[in-house]
Amino acid sequence: MSVHTISAAEAIERLERFDAILDARSEAEYAEDHLPGAVNWPSLDNAERHEVGTIYKQVSPFEARKRGAALVAANIARHIEREVLDKGKDWQPLVYCWRGGKRSGSLALVLGQIGFSVSVVEGGYKAFRGSVLAALPALAQRLQYRVVCGPTGAGKTRLLHALERAGAQVLDLEGLASHRSSVLGLIPGQPQPTQKAFDTLVWDRLRRFDPGRPVFVESESRKVGNVAVPEALIERMRASECLRLELADDERVGLLLEEYDFFVRDPDLFRQRLAALAELRGKAVVQEWQDEVAAGRIENVVRELLFKHYDPGYAASIRRNFSRYEAAPVIAPRDRSVAAMEEVAAQLARTA
Repeated sequence: MSVHTISAAEAIERLERFDAILDARSEAEYAEDHLPGAVNWPSLDNAERHEVGTIYKQVSPFEARKRGAALVAANIARHIEREVLDKGKDWQPLVYCWRGGKRSGSLALVLGQIGFSVSVVEGGYKAFRGSVLAALPALAQRLQYRVVCGPTGAGKTRLLHALERAGAQVLDLEGLASHRSSVLGLIPGQPQPTQKAFDTLVWDRLRRFDPGRPVFVESESRKVGNVAVPEALIERMRASECLRLELADDERVGLLLEEYDFFVRDPDLFRQRLAALAELRGKAVVQEWQDEVAAGRIENVVRELLFKHYDPGYAASIRRNFSRYEAAPVIAPRDRSVAAMEEVAAQLARTA
């Protein structure tokens, strides 16, 4: 048997060296957040965990442990049948659970008895989470940022994607958050990560960047939908060098119609989302927009949203929050096309 206990810090340092990272918690715990690259091998699934907890409270801890042991043994057997029978002796997994180590310890014991070299995270996910939160401020501070600023529809995300293809370092916070960072920014079919999962995604990106090269990032607010950007990162971004992306108004409207094509395809969804603006713009104005959408005049509504809602708020916010915005060089793609953004991205990447 070869089972080793390692600290969360050591596990993080060696993450890429393990052949598999096994999360022994329930599906719900795993969905809330997990170590990067981890797969879920529940020792107890959601329903079983609830069942054992109920027995613990209503009958006795001893009876709960007996029932839990039977369920854990059956689940581990299924995991081995499904995932382990084809593994060679040199397969080395990392295993963790919530904190106490009972669930991960049970899985590790069986895998170790088979003959695999197994590492178990001491303190489990809770210790990993603590390490992530402790590391985020220093990771955010060690990097130099180029903040892509510009009004809604200027193509900031499109430029970031072009920069990434050009080989630049890019932190796409909206991509990590599965949200386009506005009242209408929720993407159909893409639920946002939890705050814990978002923190882990940001941490995982930051730790991989080369501090000797700039990181391009969009001028986000403190929140992207329902998740908050780590405080140290947002403060560092706001003190960083800015780039001012400008695009003609007609191009901005066209870009938004392309990027938010799900609203074009589903006008009823667009009308429902517009209701969220009633408190800011008044029910009468929002009702007019909803009627315009129902009549098929979506482009008219997009123009009004840009000029009456988004632009005034963005102009005030960007000057208030990004101290180096006024001195930012202007970037002006010839149009909104991907090709035009790639031309600009190639120039920026060469000088980064």
